[in-house]
Amino acid sequence: MSPTAVITGASGGIGAATAESLVKAGYDVVVVARRADRLTDLTSRTGGRAHRLDVTDASAVAGFAATLDRCDVLVNIAGGAFDASPVATGDPASWLSTYEVNVLGTLHMTQALLPLLEAGGGTIVNLTSTAASVTYESGGSYSAAKHAAHALSETLRLELAGQPVRVVEIAPGMVHTPEFALNRFHGDRAKADAVYAGVDGPLRAEDVAECVRWAVTLPAHVNIDRLVVRPLAQAAQHKVHRGPIFATTTEEKQP
Repeated sequence: MSPTAVITGASGGIGAATAESLVKAGYDVVVVARRADRLTDLTSRTGGRAHRLDVTDASAVAGFAATLDRCDVLVNIAGGAFDASPVATGDPASWLSTYEVNVLGTLHMTQALLPLLEAGGGTIVNLTSTAASVTYESGGSYSAAKHAAHALSETLRLELAGQPVRVVEIAPGMVHTPEFALNRFHGDRAKADAVYAGVDGPLRAEDVAECVRWAVTLPAHVNIDRLVVRPLAQAAQHKVHRGPIFATTTEEKQP
């Protein structure tokens, strides 16, 4: 029987890419997200199973968990940034929604599926961010939430010592997906595009998905505590090279 992987936030971006990657790796993938239509499109390509779910709703998460017979891998990807405001003028409601999806969503899924993970031996992957360790201006709500998700991951690993459950944290830097920056800037395309302007090779969703696949398919005794992954152009949170890095010949540019 194929191992079962549950992936949250799978309606697009890193979540959808991770689903496709784990299906190819032989997993029976169960994808969850709030946008059911996108899940249907995904499963029509991958053959996985879909479940509409709001991870911030603890009772709905518990009901979802009751439908599963097994869970070998839980990948908590649901999250995001929803503002770019200074602390002094930030909307507390935005801070709350950011915390709920990035932290409480991870908590609800982990609590609900931990019995299945412990029963058969499994892996929990929490997707955080480089913002979980380094703050930056106008990133307070997102950075605070990702710091909390990092603390959750480290604490859980300590508490599960001696149990057959790995806790992996993957912390990406700049990833260019269709919606992350657009959501942060409330649909302002110019501001969203400016984040990646001139960057030669920001990470793609598929790059992060490959990191997830690698971490969960390692031998069971190998735990990747924390994997920080950035594009070559981003040396640090505040050090991003904007301009060419990879030389391309005239011949290579031609179709």
